[in-house]
Amino acid sequence: MKLEAEFKYYLDNQTELVKKYKGKYLVIIGQEIIGVYDSEETAFFETEKIHEAGTFLIQYCESGDSSYTQIFHSRVTFV
Repeated sequence: MKLEAEFKYYLDNQTELVKKYKGKYLVIIGQEIIGVYDSEETAFFETEKIHEAGTFLIQYCESGDSSYTQIFHSRVTFV
C-alpha cells in the first residue's frame, strides 16, 4: 500500500507527535516529518512545490483515532 510506511510512522509515534504538534498538519515522507502546517491546503500546496503528489502523507495530528478514521454514510437503501 502506498504511503503505508508514513502512516505506520505516524501511528508508532503519535503520542510524541501530539505533544509537539497537536492541531497541526504534518507532512511525512518515510520516517521523517518534513513540514508542519496550520491547514491541510497549505501543507499540500507548499509540499507539492518540492515533492510529487502521492509521495508524501499529510496527517492531522491529534490523539486517538479520529484524525485518521472516517465514517461514510450511504443514501442507498438495500431491499
